[in-house]
This record gives sequence, C-alpha cells and structure tokens, in this order.
Amino acid sequence: MAVGDVERGTDLLVIGGGPGGYAAAIRGAQRGLDVTLVERDSYGGTCLNRGCIPSKALVSVAGLADDAGSAESIGVHADPVVDMGQTAAWIGDVVDRLSGAVEKLCKANGVTLVEGVAEFAGPNEARVRHEGEGRGAETLRFERAVVATGSRPVELPALPFDDDRVLDSAAALALDRVPDRLVVVGAGYIGMELSTAFAKLGADVTVVEALDEALTGYEDDVTRAVRDGAAAAGVEVRLGERAVGLAEADGAVLETETDEGTERYPADAVLVAVGRDPVTNTVNLDAVGLTPEPDGSLAVDETCRTDAEGVFAVGDVAGDPMLAHRAYREGAVAAAVAAGDPEAVDDRAVPAAVFTDPEVATVGLTADEARDAGYEPAVGEMPFRASGRALTTGHSDGFARVVADAETGVVLGGQVVGREASELIAEVTLAVEMGATLVDLAATVHVHPTLTEAVHEAVENARDEAIHTLNR
Repeated sequence: MAVGDVERGTDLLVIGGGPGGYAAAIRGAQRGLDVTLVERDSYGGTCLNRGCIPSKALVSVAGLADDAGSAESIGVHADPVVDMGQTAAWIGDVVDRLSGAVEKLCKANGVTLVEGVAEFAGPNEARVRHEGEGRGAETLRFERAVVATGSRPVELPALPFDDDRVLDSAAALALDRVPDRLVVVGAGYIGMELSTAFAKLGADVTVVEALDEALTGYEDDVTRAVRDGAAAAGVEVRLGERAVGLAEADGAVLETETDEGTERYPADAVLVAVGRDPVTNTVNLDAVGLTPEPDGSLAVDETCRTDAEGVFAVGDVAGDPMLAHRAYREGAVAAAVAAGDPEAVDDRAVPAAVFTDPEVATVGLTADEARDAGYEPAVGEMPFRASGRALTTGHSDGFARVVADAETGVVLGGQVVGREASELIAEVTLAVEMGATLVDLAATVHVHPTLTEAVHEAVENARDEAIHTLNR
C-alpha cells in the first residue's frame, strides 16, 4: 500500500455499476452484507446511459412521429415535425432521472458508493484509483467480489470510431440532428433497431451486412417480418456485403465487397453496429488467477462463480446472451450466493426482444430446437390480423406462437412478432420458468379486447381447440 492511501474492508466488492453490478450491490446489502460498489462514471452502466434506455426512447419518438404521419386510413391527418434537439434533451432528462434513482436506491439500501476505477491487487484485495488531480487511490480488502464491467462496441479495424463520420451506437444516440444519409454496418438487433428508427425520423438509411441474413439466430418468418417492416420504413438492407472502409469524399463513402465486386454508399454518417466485446482488460484479472475465454468473457457456472475463489462475474462480462435483464438476474443470484443462500440462474427462461417495427420477442425453444432436444413439439399460433384489439390499433402485422411438448403439454417456448411483443412474451416466459402446461394457460381468462388474447389463442391452437383462428 502506498503512503497516504486509505485502506478498508468490505464483505462484497462490486466492480461496475451497470444492471448486473447495481443489482448485485443492492441484493447483497439486502442479505446483510457490507457492500462497496465502485463505478467509474455513471450509475446504470451502458444500458441506462448509452444503450437500452436512450435507444428505446428514440424508438418511441420515431414510432410516434411515424404513426401520426401515416394514419390517414383511420382518419388521422398530420404532418409531424421532430425537433431532435428537444428530443435529445428529453432523452437526457430520462437518463439522468433513472441514473440518479439507481444511485439513491443503492444508498438507501446501505451500499457504499465509490467513484473510481478498481482493479485486483491480489486475492481478496483491490486498488481503487480515483480519477482527477490529487484524488489519489485506496485499497479495499474484500471477502468476495463481483466483476460487472460490462462490454464495449466492437470496432472494425477498417472503420475506427471517430464520433464524426464513423459512429458507435452511443454516438449515434447522442446526435442532435438526423443525418440525411445514414449507412449502418451490421444487421443485428442494434443495427436493425436504430436503422428503422432513423428512417422513420427522415434519414435515407442503408444497412449492409456481411452475412446472408439479418437477425441471425431467429426463425425465417421472424426475420422476414423485421425486414418487411424495415423496408416499409424506407430502410434498404444489403446482405452479403462486407464493409472494407471509407473512401474520402464530401462526408463519407462506405465501400463494401461482394461476390460480384465493390459497392459504394455515400453517407453523412456511418453507424457501426457489429456486436459488443466483454470488458475484461481493466481489472487486472491476473492478480486473482483468472484468464478470459477466447471471446474475452469470463467463464462462470450457474451460480455466477468464476474459477477464482470468491470472485463472481455477471452481465455482459460473463458472455452471451448480453441482455440487461439477464444481468439483473445474475447480479441478484451472485450476491445471494455470496451471502450463503442457494440460488442459480436458469437460462431456459431468459427472454430476448428486438425493438424493431414490428417488435420481436422470444423465449425458450423454437419448434426445431424442441425437436432437436428430443421432444415432439405441439405448436400453436394466432395471427394478429385475427385479433380484435390489434385491428383496433391499426397494427395487425405479426403473430403469437407457443411451443409445447405434445406428450405432457409443458410449455417449452414461444415467439411473438408484433406491437408490444416485448410485453406479451412475459406470460410465455413465466410458463416456461414454472413448467406450466397448455392446460394451465388455456384455463387462464384473458381480458377482452387485448393483445394478450393472441397468446391464449395460440395455446388453444396448440391443443386444436382455438375459437378465433383455424386449428392446424
């Protein structure tokens, strides 16, 4: 320890104040541990400050403007104008409010908050460097630690981020005006969400993707619905094209390679959204004997323990799927286990959502995955065009689908495509988590008229007893 340093102890050290980190800190304090949370800048992490929250706020603004401007068929005539400066200020207010709430919740639960950068100095010891002239450092001795350092955008060597022409998702969300021409590199969930939003706000958007499909990992009818929705918003999706760099021009010209040759796309900005890498190079893992996996993540078991005694890892740093709600659960589990309670993460019931138009939400197994796992799947589906509530909203694209084991009726998974899919998947997620059957869901009365009735009808369809859609 250097002369002048402060040294103190804590039961549980949490490194990183994102969803997984602050969930771990609060749960640990609730379980009676003395908890210290070290965060470098903003509580809530990337998700709250530069990712989930600002992106969904932008999606909401874009959707509202698009709905208002394209509702002539139901008698609404409007020509909305979006003031991006005002929108950016509103999004900033939302972020500040939520980040401040996280800080207050941590304090109210008795968590000690420390601003700085933490790294391990050895087993059961960490050094915290306080940024700023004359602020020094301190040593923390801990019984157990949770690494929750999150992830960063993948940067392509040929397209380094410069916050001017080549943007990561955070820089794109910080724009105070809509680019006239936007090229998006990557057709994953971030690329498809933001490309659709900016197109609705008036940008001329082109998406280039090196693979042969957008939203890889989803079923064909799901990705087709997303691509159709993007096309309706004015997004051009170019598959099988690999971005190779910028050509100097007025603004930027993105060059891509295809099997046929080279393509060029003029743009005012290029958004690179090709994935995220775990941040594991900031905490001196060698000091606790940990080596990251080839993808940069830390290997953990179902209790979020790493191979290092007393050290847990949660959230994006623990690898795919990089989902904030999974991080919340992992953080809570890690802290409970650190306090001596029996807890575990069950990835079978972790849903995923894509906030495109239409939205996509999935949980558990698809029919093909169920079949590969040895089940004989019973599949039921309800198209939203047969839903009274969907028709009354003017948005009837998509469907609700439920997958179950034909022999036992146990619900194995589900897929929802359409407005509010991210909300509707919760019922199927609960069914998967608790091992509910088709009979359980069929016997549950749903309010009419609601979109949730589509899930109920999909269940009845899987039992060949649907009333509002034809049985398969």
